[in-house]
Amino acid sequence: MAGRLMAAEIEEQPQILERILTDTLAEIRDVAATIARSNCRFVLFAARGTSDHAALYAKYLVETLLQLPAGLVSPSTTTIYDARPDLRGVMYLAVSQSGGSPDLIEAVTRARECGALTLAVTNAPQSALVECAELSLAIGAGPESAVAATKSYTAELLALYLLVAGLAGRPTDDVTPLPEQARRLLARGHEVAELAIRYRFVDQLVVTARGYNYPTAREAALKLMETSYLVAHAFSGADLLHGPLAMIDRGFPVIALSPAGPGSGALLPVLEQLRRRGADTLVLGDLPALKLATVGMQLPDDVPEALSPILTILPVQQFAWHLAIARGLDPDRPRGLQKVTQTR
Repeated sequence: MAGRLMAAEIEEQPQILERILTDTLAEIRDVAATIARSNCRFVLFAARGTSDHAALYAKYLVETLLQLPAGLVSPSTTTIYDARPDLRGVMYLAVSQSGGSPDLIEAVTRARECGALTLAVTNAPQSALVECAELSLAIGAGPESAVAATKSYTAELLALYLLVAGLAGRPTDDVTPLPEQARRLLARGHEVAELAIRYRFVDQLVVTARGYNYPTAREAALKLMETSYLVAHAFSGADLLHGPLAMIDRGFPVIALSPAGPGSGALLPVLEQLRRRGADTLVLGDLPALKLATVGMQLPDDVPEALSPILTILPVQQFAWHLAIARGLDPDRPRGLQKVTQTR
């Protein structure tokens, strides 16, 4: 059966979230306590692909919950251009599903040599990335067989949230309902299947969001590109208005991720512009955003916005799966791709 692996791994996510909260939380708190003692004043993230989107989400968390500056590194500055920046006082955090990307291993090794405190967040606790970092954190998603990452993404998001919340000294009671909320949302897959059928003939689209969900808009575009081979561009709602809006005319498909929170409020003017231009807008979000949609699906409104990306991505993953199947493709085996990408 085409897509069997990806479908199973999508459905597995509530159990994985639950397992992180029961089996991994203590380890995450220990790592957070160690980092807190280092008094780092800046956080840098290194990642590729899906993990890069998880790292971007963590950047938002660091800047909002810790009130610290944060950035995403360009590994090529060290791996290709041999840069040796002064990284004293920097927390250097690499995120990788496999822990096997050569450029991330080299970048972490160089960062450690340059004075950074290094942490590897990975789904492969025996990997080379873990060996070269001072600290490590296993997300515990279990083996991921489908090429398109699903469960490792949500596991990374939750682990990174718990890590940053631990550094901020914030309680994590609001995380407890997540597994059950994820189960309920995945159980609405029939709604997603109907939406996917509507878009089965598109060859290009735009995905947009604001704030915490912008990284998941980028992850959504990636999932659609690698499983359905269409051209998908991801823009923050603000960036969409700074030029790319010009390419959107009547009938142009746009997916907007707009769960309840300030980010959704900031996206409303963008949705109003899209409606005026006659775009075909699929909204996954709250009621105010849905009022401006062509079609849509309401997301739970009882989730703190900082946690909402962990749930928002679930119907997006289902949408990507259903769309690929409707187009006669096998989302388990995207053409030209492998699970571990060798980059430098």
